[in-house]
Amino acid sequence: MSDLDVCFSEALAYTASVTPGKYTTFRQHLDPIWIEEALAATGTATMRRRRLPAEQVVWLVIGMGLIRDRSIAQVVRQLDLALPSEDGMQTVASSAVAQARARLGAEPMEWLFNRTATEWADASADRDRWRGLALYGLDGTTLRVPDSDENREHFGAQNEGQRGPSGYPMVRMVVTMALRSHLVSGACFGPYSIDERQYAKALWNTIPERSLVLLDREYLQASALVGLASTNREWLTPAKSNTKWTVLEALGKDDWLVELKVSPEARKKEPTLPQTFRARAIRYQRKGYQPRTLLTSLIDSREYPADEIRALYHERWEIELGWGEIKTRMLQRLEAIRSRTPETVTQELWGLLLAYNLVRLEMERVADETGVAPTRISFVAALRLVVDEWSWSTTSTTPGAIPRHLSNLRDKIRMFVLPPRRPERLYPRAVKIKMSSYARKRPPARKSSSRSRAK
Repeated sequence: MSDLDVCFSEALAYTASVTPGKYTTFRQHLDPIWIEEALAATGTATMRRRRLPAEQVVWLVIGMGLIRDRSIAQVVRQLDLALPSEDGMQTVASSAVAQARARLGAEPMEWLFNRTATEWADASADRDRWRGLALYGLDGTTLRVPDSDENREHFGAQNEGQRGPSGYPMVRMVVTMALRSHLVSGACFGPYSIDERQYAKALWNTIPERSLVLLDREYLQASALVGLASTNREWLTPAKSNTKWTVLEALGKDDWLVELKVSPEARKKEPTLPQTFRARAIRYQRKGYQPRTLLTSLIDSREYPADEIRALYHERWEIELGWGEIKTRMLQRLEAIRSRTPETVTQELWGLLLAYNLVRLEMERVADETGVAPTRISFVAALRLVVDEWSWSTTSTTPGAIPRHLSNLRDKIRMFVLPPRRPERLYPRAVKIKMSSYARKRPPARKSSSRSRAK
């Protein structure tokens, strides 16, 4: 196929005509029009018929988030993404794959994630509300990336005191998540040196009104909480050990209306902040644990009973389970982000979040059909079956068999409905495997050893 100049819509139609039945499970969720809009909105729409057009590279980046045990070039072959050449060959060189990713860039993937996350996660949270409020969690984590000079300069690394910088550059990421389905609704990430609360600031406005955000105590800041409550978004967080307040009124047993002072430092940074703000303090204690206090903007004790809030707070850990699914299950706890430049790292991370949401969306669909909560479906089983289905669809020559195969796929996922959670179980934190006693390999040492070898 020669590189003929054609309009973008014709290029998309041609791509669809030569890739029937590919990755059908996800195509039913990810509207091709959204991909077209993402490419057009970011100025990435290709007007030429290439072996790897931009719309196919979008699926490649998503596939990289799922098929972790194959090289990027093998992912192209596994998903049959390359369009046929003039002589009918469908293989492409690794250099062509790298060039195609460079042409795509990161912006279309970010645009596509934001578009789909709003559509999927917000709709999911809206379906399963608590006392009229959609439930979201917000939290951060770090991810390792390859130790290239570009990545280390841009993302930086963790400073480990006398031991020096960490062995790999680190990306800091913060997400918002619909807690009852684990669908990621927003994300912000970048250099490790930036405080995760700074990344969180970009996400507050993405949370819909009439929502309750469950937070870690690190986010107990007037600059965030006062703004949330003033825009019809509620919050719930544990108090810190040094948090002080004045009791204004007793609302019930271990339940008070309190007033917290805004620090002069916070008001200096944001003069619009009030000197004080009100919250509700609810004390509780679990067997075997020290007493704790929850702070929340849900001041009405009749509309929002204290016992329900105490039980609800533990849903905050759903976002920790979501991080575990991404880092432990999808990335297999490895130094697995493969890209060696900041632009392609960013592109790959948006693709990873898209892939995660697509798996979670399929799980939600199965949960609806089986009448259980989405968190009762095994993520490990669903992930494996979806990857298997992708492999199957790329070798199928009978598109008419795909609906039956997808039905069989969902039947298989039904077999992996997990038992209900048992909140009475206690698992104290402990280290399972001791760290290696070998010295760590640091960038300066590595460079000096290479110089000595050169001599």
